[in-house]
Amino acid sequence: MSALFDLTGEVAVVLGGTGVLGGALAEGLARAGASVAVLGRNAARGEARVLAIQEAGGRAFFTEADASSRPSLEAALAAVTAALGAPTVLVNAAGGNNPKVTVTDTQPIEAIQIQDWVASFDLNLVGGALLPSQVFGPGMCERGKGSIINIASVSAHLPLSRVVAYSSAKAAVLNLSQFLAREWAPRGVRVNTLTPGFFPAEQNRALLFNPDGSPTARTQAIWGHTPMKRFGDGAELVGACVFLASPAASGFVTGTDIRVDGGFLSQTI
Repeated sequence: MSALFDLTGEVAVVLGGTGVLGGALAEGLARAGASVAVLGRNAARGEARVLAIQEAGGRAFFTEADASSRPSLEAALAAVTAALGAPTVLVNAAGGNNPKVTVTDTQPIEAIQIQDWVASFDLNLVGGALLPSQVFGPGMCERGKGSIINIASVSAHLPLSRVVAYSSAKAAVLNLSQFLAREWAPRGVRVNTLTPGFFPAEQNRALLFNPDGSPTARTQAIWGHTPMKRFGDGAELVGACVFLASPAASGFVTGTDIRVDGGFLSQTI
C-alpha cells in the first residue's frame, strides 16, 4: 500500500458503522491499516461488522452509542480509548430521512409538524455532525492531530423533491463543517465532508425499487440525471474517505467537500 494512504497507527471511529454505508467505510478504513471503532445502536450488526474486519486481518471494536446523546457519546469515547487508543479519525455517518417530514401529494410542506422537522435536524445535524464533533474533537485538538469526516448528501447542494427536512439538515452539515474547519485548523484538526450520490440502503430501498425488484419512477429519474446511469456501491466511497482520513494524503485539505455521485451534481437537465 502506498504510504500516502497507509492508515497504520490511526484510530478511526465510525458513527453509524452499523449501517450499509457506514459499515463499508469502517471496513475500508480497516483495510487501509486503521484500528476501527464501530459505533451504533444495533449491537448485532455492529458485532458482525467487527467480525468481518477481524476475519480480514484488521483490528476493530464495537460499542453501542446514540449519536444524539452526549452521555452515550462520552461513554463511547472512553470505551474506544481504552480498547484501541485515542481517536484520530471521526467519521459521522449516522442519519437518515424521516418519512414524517417527506413532502408528498397528500402531505404538502405546510402540513409538516415542527416537532418532526426539529427531530430530523436533531438526527442529521446535531447527532449527525455537531454533537459527535463536540465530544471527539476537543481531544484531537489537544493532541494537535485529527480528521473529522462528515457525511453530507447531494441534496445538500440541490434540494431534492420530497426530502425537504433531510436536504435542509444536510445543507447545514456542509456549513457547520466549514465553520469547524476554520476553528480547528490552527489546532491540527481537519474537518471535511464527503457527499455521496445515490447509494441504495435500507432507509431508501422502498423509494427506489418496487416489490418485484424493478426500478421505481424515482429511480429512473435519478439514473436519468446521473451521467454514469447507475447507483453507487458502498465500496466506491472508501477511497475518498481514506484520502480524507490520511494525514499524508490530505494534510493540507480542510473545509472542503468531496463528491462521489457519478456526476449527479454536474448535470442540470
